[in-house]
Amino acid sequence: MRSHSYDDVLAGPRRKKVPEVPAEPGLVVEDPASGYCGAVVKIEYGNVVLEDAKGRHRVFPLAPAGFLLEGKPVTLVPYRAPAKAPARQVSASGSVRVEGLKARVARDSRIWVEGKHDAELVERVWGHDLRVEGVVVEPLDGVDVLADRIAEFGTGPGRRLGVLVDHLVPGSKESRLVDAVRDENVLVTGHPYIDVWEAVRPEAVGIRAWPKIPRGTEWKQGICDALGWGQPFEGWQRVLSGVSSFRDLETPLIGAVERLIDFVTEPAEEG
Repeated sequence: MRSHSYDDVLAGPRRKKVPEVPAEPGLVVEDPASGYCGAVVKIEYGNVVLEDAKGRHRVFPLAPAGFLLEGKPVTLVPYRAPAKAPARQVSASGSVRVEGLKARVARDSRIWVEGKHDAELVERVWGHDLRVEGVVVEPLDGVDVLADRIAEFGTGPGRRLGVLVDHLVPGSKESRLVDAVRDENVLVTGHPYIDVWEAVRPEAVGIRAWPKIPRGTEWKQGICDALGWGQPFEGWQRVLSGVSSFRDLETPLIGAVERLIDFVTEPAEEG
């Protein structure tokens, strides 16, 4: 019997396959013909650029088995950097955006704000967070009706209320109404500004500072008159369009809203 086929004899001895190595920048290789040793800088036009220890560059063709890596022949091939992980998307409130998540069923707990403008501003910045948590924000139409509305709502461990109040400063009408609330399932927070407009940073709406409006003048109309913004509904559109994230808001408002969201989403304690 023949131990080899004619094809094997004619083919001669098989050559060991030379490994292919990606020419990653910084990889140190040697050109065996010249003895030049250098680190890969880049690949261009079918050549590799190497840099030696003195910072000098030389260009070599990307030939099969054309270089030595740690004394062994290799074939350099173009390097493809690994795909970067997509950057985390951040919501307007600064939280990590949850992509592809449907809004959860609304909780029994609620957040109340004084009026329509407050609700629209909270939605602009915290809308994503509220949908993830299943929290509904409702206008209260003034704190004068707060006690009656709380009684109608009927609070409980799994049915909490968070209330955001404008101009919550010592001695104000708002502070007196809030102090009268005695319910562990209700949290009232607020900010010191006359109206939620003023809780928007002036630079966000293109002004140096919010004008001082004399007592007895309707505040929003006074602001619009001082700034040439027309009617309050027109002024509000300017204010709201200037807000793109929490960075456009004053810190007291940010802190107040964050506390309310935490309060109404806190798990109810088991009895």
